Parts: sequence; C-alpha cells; structure tokens
Amino acid sequence: MPDLHASAPKIAVSACLMGAEVRYNGGHKASRLCTETLTRYFEFVPLCPEVAIGLGTPREPIRLVGDPANPQAVGTVDRRLDVTRALADYGRAMADGLDDICGYIFMQQSPSCGLERVKVYHANGAPVGGGRGIYAQAFCAGRPDVPVEEAGRLNDPVLRENFITRVFAYRDWRNALEQGLSRRTLTEFHSRYKYLLMAHSPVQYKALGNLLGSMGRTDPETIAPHYFSELMAALKTCATRRTHSNVLLHISGYLKQAISAQDKQEMQHIIGQYRHGIVPLVVPLTLLKHHFRRHPDPYIAQQVYLQPHPENLSLRNAI
Repeated sequence: MPDLHASAPKIAVSACLMGAEVRYNGGHKASRLCTETLTRYFEFVPLCPEVAIGLGTPREPIRLVGDPANPQAVGTVDRRLDVTRALADYGRAMADGLDDICGYIFMQQSPSCGLERVKVYHANGAPVGGGRGIYAQAFCAGRPDVPVEEAGRLNDPVLRENFITRVFAYRDWRNALEQGLSRRTLTEFHSRYKYLLMAHSPVQYKALGNLLGSMGRTDPETIAPHYFSELMAALKTCATRRTHSNVLLHISGYLKQAISAQDKQEMQHIIGQYRHGIVPLVVPLTLLKHHFRRHPDPYIAQQVYLQPHPENLSLRNAI
C-alpha cells in the first residue's frame, strides 16, 4: 500500500484556480474542488505563466493563432505582442525546476495552460480548430510522466478518481526510488500494483510483468524509467465497471476457503450489482475489506487497489 499518511504530495496548479486574481481581466477562476476539498490532502504550488513572463494584470488577452499543431500566442489587439517563445521557455524551465511535484492541474481553454481543445484562430480571426496551450505543451513535453489534468474535467468523478490515483502512484514511485532501486524493489512494486493495473489496463499489466521478467542481468536503473513510463500510461486509461468487476472477482477468490457459501453468494451478487450500475464501487470494496479484516491475507493486504488514495476523499463513492 502507498503510505497515504506521509507528507502531502505536491501538485502544481494554475494560480487562478486557487483564487489568485491573475487573469487577463484581473479576475480569477477559483475551483472549490481545489480550494476546499483537495487542499486538505495536497500541497498546492500555484503558478501563472502569463504573469511569470511579465504580462501585467489586467492585461491585453492573448490567443493562439496559426497552425493548430504549432500555434503562436499573440495579442488579440496588438498582433506584435508575441509571447510564444517566452511561454515555451517558462514551460521548459518549470519542467526542470518542479522536480518534487506529483501532478499538475491546469486551467482549461487557456492559450497558455489549456491541455486540449484550446481555440486556435486564422490570422483573419476565423477559428481553425483546437490546440494546446503553449506553456502546457512545453511543460508536458519535458515531464511526460507527471499526471496532468484540466480543472474542468475533474468535475467528472471517473476522471477525478483516475487523476488522484495517478498522483499517489507517482508519489509512491518516488518513495520507492528514495529507498534504492533493485530487482527486488521493482518486482515488489509491480506486485503491489497488480490489481490496480488489471483494473486500468489488463494488457499493460501483462506487458509490464514481461518487462520485469526479462530483466535478467540488466541494471534496474536502465529498466526502471521505461517501466514507470509504461505504468503511468497504463493508469491513465480509466478503469471501467467491467474491469473493476473482474478485479473484484479475482480478489474475492482469495476468500474461497475462508467464508461460507452464503457469504460467497452475497459477494458475487454485490459485484454483479456494481457491474450493472446499481451500486457504486465503494459497496463491493467495503464488503471485501470486511471479510479480509476477519480473514487477513498478506498478499491482498499489500494491494494498492484496495486503497489507492485517502478514504476520506470518497472518490469511489461516485464511480
């Protein structure tokens, strides 16, 4: 299990989402999720790239212009105001400098911070498609494994749970690295993430197991970065009711010698109810945890899947 009670993971966040009045119009976009809920579990690092590169508040707004795949960030009034390079340079600097963060929450639809579907315009003002904010693009290119998400998408309970799961997995990996890499460290880490990976991507779970199985005499320092990149990519795939149900059935199999036929039947029934959308994930999980408290199993006890994030966040009550 990741140590959920250790020091709070650091998450970088667009400053306007924390209530800072840094937007072009002097306002903010305070997110209650960030300022009231998540702030109890994470240490936020607020950043505004537009202010950081010297743009004032309030200021002339900027927008993306040109090729959606490689747009320019220019002023909406004075086209001579081109901050593309400054934003990209700052993104690269933060990718290098923010080496202790475990995630990043960006402001959506921003020409500097938006992760996707940011409006891009022709020089004549007509919209041509969607792109990515200049700063966000540079940051993500420099730190591709860091979990990132837009604030607006975090209103979706499945995406919210997925992002927070990845943040704690990232922190768990950092802790593993601090303890020193070895073949045993990697194998034990993968073992603890078995059922979480199976819920997110059964194919990737097998592929990662094969990767570690082929280590042989290879230096773990060589394997580890590739393993972790693949792990984070796998966890980015949202688990479904079908894959969760499959994992729940696998885990319940460890109880087959310990609980009565009636209890087994109840467990199967509750998992079926979850799979068909009648109850949320927390219901079969609570029942499983109840049985494992009475009949402990050391292998299941170490599985991250059972508690990948703080219980009080109630993230599995709505999925």
